Amino acid sequence: MAETQKSNVVVEVFEEEELAVSLAKYVADISNKFTSERGAVTVCLSGGSLISNLRKLLEPPYVDSIEWSKWHVFWLDERVVPKTHEDSNYKLAYDGLLSKVPVPSCNVYAINDTLSAEGAADDYETRLRQLVKNGVIASSSVTGFPKFDLMLLGMGPDGHVASLFPGHPLVKENKRWVTFIKDSPKPPPERITFTFPVINSTAYAALVVTGAAESVAVHSALCGTQNSPKLPVAMVSPEGELKWFLDKDAASKL
Repeated sequence: MAETQKSNVVVEVFEEEELAVSLAKYVADISNKFTSERGAVTVCLSGGSLISNLRKLLEPPYVDSIEWSKWHVFWLDERVVPKTHEDSNYKLAYDGLLSKVPVPSCNVYAINDTLSAEGAADDYETRLRQLVKNGVIASSSVTGFPKFDLMLLGMGPDGHVASLFPGHPLVKENKRWVTFIKDSPKPPPERITFTFPVINSTAYAALVVTGAAESVAVHSALCGTQNSPKLPVAMVSPEGELKWFLDKDAASKL
């Protein structure tokens, strides 16, 4: 494992299995911190390879040390497809994680997949606002946006995070909590996504990036100059702590 650190940003490079073990420990430690401090933890998931990289959570000692009943699970972004569809981030997380741990179904906040992309985004934001009002989700004293406890983000080879793509106007959205996209450059085209003000209000954010295809974007995000175009992943700058979990292939150009 190699590690570099800058203010509230930590970058670590791992062998593949070592990454999964370290990520599981990181998630378990943050979960236990919040469940002991306030009796609950809010966790935001992504799609892609993230769920596979969380596989060690299902093994001892982590699976037994986490108070799953106190988890509240959200999605940073979701494809506007039925929950049974292969493109659904909900299905990916359910099949790979949530069906195997005792998180109460009432604490799993999936989108309403019967609505249009715009309707699903509006509905999700309305539900988040109610959960902030009820005290389930914290509120940032700095920004006024919801302050989730932990966001687990992946990244695409183009440097996109959630469904915020390079050069797309949604990257600059700064009023809404949840917005929608109908022309995603990566299929399926219709999605909802958290906006950067929400992502950057989180207490803890992990960027989990694996594979050589991501190495150019990783280099751009961590080593780019002020004059180079800023990829969405480089705009992840949480109030709290950001930790990069990279495998050797993703870090190969650093």
